[in-house]
Amino acid sequence: MKFIAAIWGAFGVTFLVGKSCYSLFDYANKALQSGLSNYQWIILVLYSLFMLYFEGYKGFQKKFSPRTAARVHYLYMNPRPLHVILAPLFCMGYFHAKRKVRIAAIAISLLILCVIFLMGSVPQPWRGIIDIGVILGLSYGLISFGYFLIKVFTTKNHDISPEVPE
Repeated sequence: MKFIAAIWGAFGVTFLVGKSCYSLFDYANKALQSGLSNYQWIILVLYSLFMLYFEGYKGFQKKFSPRTAARVHYLYMNPRPLHVILAPLFCMGYFHAKRKVRIAAIAISLLILCVIFLMGSVPQPWRGIIDIGVILGLSYGLISFGYFLIKVFTTKNHDISPEVPE
């Protein structure tokens, strides 16, 4: 049961983030194929660097990825039926997490939904430029999540907290 819980949790999180990257790819590709001006290329590069740093490094590598990987490991060590069934949501901190983690998970989800809604009105190539930055940040996040999964499962006493209630 614990092996299934960890696989389901890790796969579910990876799938959700990966699917987001995949769904944005067409918009990003259309922007690149539209023939960007020099000004738009500059914006693309600057925005991509911004997203790699703030979404990828600060958001994923420093917060989400280590905590989520630790929660996958916690689930492996402490499988409970409801946690196993809802493993991806458990691993992302939607429940059985410290209050701060739950609030952050819900707030970020609501923010993402608002951004998705607003992005529908952004014309090309700007939508694609924004999506390229998001894809880069999410891809960085997936790589860091994989790194931390390896770390928590191969290090005897990793120092990463799953931030579960005491």
